[in-house]
Amino acid sequence: MNLGDDDFTVFGLAQRQGLDLTDLANRWRALQAQVHPDRHVSAPAASQRQAMQWALRVNQAYQRLRDPLQRAAYLCELRGARVDAHENTAMPVTFLQQQMHWREALDEAGDADALEHLRGEVERFEAELLAQAEQLLDMDNDAVSAVERVRALMFVTRFKDELERRQDALAH
Repeated sequence: MNLGDDDFTVFGLAQRQGLDLTDLANRWRALQAQVHPDRHVSAPAASQRQAMQWALRVNQAYQRLRDPLQRAAYLCELRGARVDAHENTAMPVTFLQQQMHWREALDEAGDADALEHLRGEVERFEAELLAQAEQLLDMDNDAVSAVERVRALMFVTRFKDELERRQDALAH
């Protein structure tokens, strides 16, 4: 293994959006068992540092691959399609209208049922975007088009966080 390998190579996986998360977790545990610094306590200092680097690298790769949004963004980047979410905020008009609809619904939601209904709508939309990203990345090999879905998913994630904070505030 090489510290510079991409995350998929670290885990011996094909570069795909569609991953078996149980398999990924099993591979992570197996790698951690090999590289965990506790296994190298009696080794020379250089070996201990290398074990620490590997443990950090394996954990970083695992965190990125287990999250579908991070994995999609990473795949786009690996395939030369930069997400640039902070610089490129252009989105289709229909998506902007959807955002406005959700914002209004969040502002008008007066009870837990309304918030839960909105959460369901947002989660269905998120699942659709994830399925589209998987199709574009795994079947169509179209990372450029997948970038648009990734940017939309980033918004959805932020909105879901805001929605959750609102639900928590209403519950307390």
